[in-house]
Amino acid sequence: MEQIVINGVNQLSGEVEIEGAKNAVLPILASTILASSGITTLDNVPPLSDVFIMNKVLEEFNIKIEFNQVQKTISVDASGELTSIAPKELVEKMRASIVVLGPLVARLGHAKVAMPGGCAIGSRPIDLHLKGLEKLGVKIDQHDGFIEATADQLHGADIYLDFPSVGATQNIMMAATLAKGNTVIENVAREPEIVDLANVLNKMGAKITGAGTDSLKIKGVDQLHGCDHSVVQDRIEAGTYMIAAAVSNGNVLIKDAIYEHNRPLLSKLAEMGVKVNVSDDGVRIIGPKVLAPADVQTLPHPGFPTDMQAQMTVAQLKADGISTMNETVFENRFMHLDELNKMGASYKVEGNFATLMGPTDFQGAEVSATDLRAAAALVIAGLIAKGETRVSHLEYMDRGYYHLVSKFKQLGANIKRVRIDAAGRETLVTDDQVISEESLA
Repeated sequence: MEQIVINGVNQLSGEVEIEGAKNAVLPILASTILASSGITTLDNVPPLSDVFIMNKVLEEFNIKIEFNQVQKTISVDASGELTSIAPKELVEKMRASIVVLGPLVARLGHAKVAMPGGCAIGSRPIDLHLKGLEKLGVKIDQHDGFIEATADQLHGADIYLDFPSVGATQNIMMAATLAKGNTVIENVAREPEIVDLANVLNKMGAKITGAGTDSLKIKGVDQLHGCDHSVVQDRIEAGTYMIAAAVSNGNVLIKDAIYEHNRPLLSKLAEMGVKVNVSDDGVRIIGPKVLAPADVQTLPHPGFPTDMQAQMTVAQLKADGISTMNETVFENRFMHLDELNKMGASYKVEGNFATLMGPTDFQGAEVSATDLRAAAALVIAGLIAKGETRVSHLEYMDRGYYHLVSKFKQLGANIKRVRIDAAGRETLVTDDQVISEESLA
């Protein structure tokens, strides 16, 4: 078993570098399936467990992958003869792997993909993915835990999404690049990761306009080719360090942070009394001695991101007064509050609405991560808690944060990662030992 051990109270200061976005690189890797010629080279790729899993999924299709973890570059060659079956043992580990469905059926006319897994933060149905692909001429058959998609030739269509699903937008957009004719997808997701994917596809020869708005227009082309691309910065990782600085009365520069990508979060932090200084170097966060309460509602972009909800609740619980959090995107995403309760948090949950009673005098405790962003929230709480906090189930955290321990140490935190053997003996785990392709084998 491994744990992150934090001794508080910590006041963070300094500067931190942010990795490329996990939520951007995974669909971009899936998009390389579409390139029937040339090589796609990606840089600013974070060496995370989800990235290793997606690489393995692509290798199952006979795609050649070279991942330089030191330089954070991936080279992808999908120009050979591909297969079209994504195995259960890999797809069930990571929900994002469902985005291989669209590019596979567009490139090969056939795809058989296991039903996806991932963090337990709600049902997250994929019906919007499938309905959109059916509009493009794909026949869908679900059986034995698999989704099988077939199509002789995709054709353009007018598609309206009932909800601006990120995954459905990605899957349908990628498939439509090789469809005959024009496709219009309305009420699409507008996240920066969607824009980054559209930029890659256009570099590959696609003809997509409207990325970042609620309507995408795609003119189908006959084939796509490889390209070079640098992955956009991870706004959720950036936001995590912003909140950590804010709650710790810290002074931290998040280097090269993109203000517009984090605007919903930064607006709320400013409302809580946090100083937000934007410069050419990035965004500096200066936390106040006392945080003011704030009411937050998660929404699709450009609203407050659901992936910042857990971290934000720590700030709300620290604030001097009562705050509320209305989670409108996913159900079952307040499980971390039970763990924060062990640290002194007081709250009430009614459905997807949480009332958070501050100010909380956080106390160190042994807590367990319930999903990726919950892990980050528990670490942040540990930074400002009195005494020792131990966070377990770090496999969730390793899906989305690279070198988290060393980054917090550089900011002045008393934090370490340890491995505990059956006899209870502890050994220190360095960041470079945390995750590797071999460890996932």
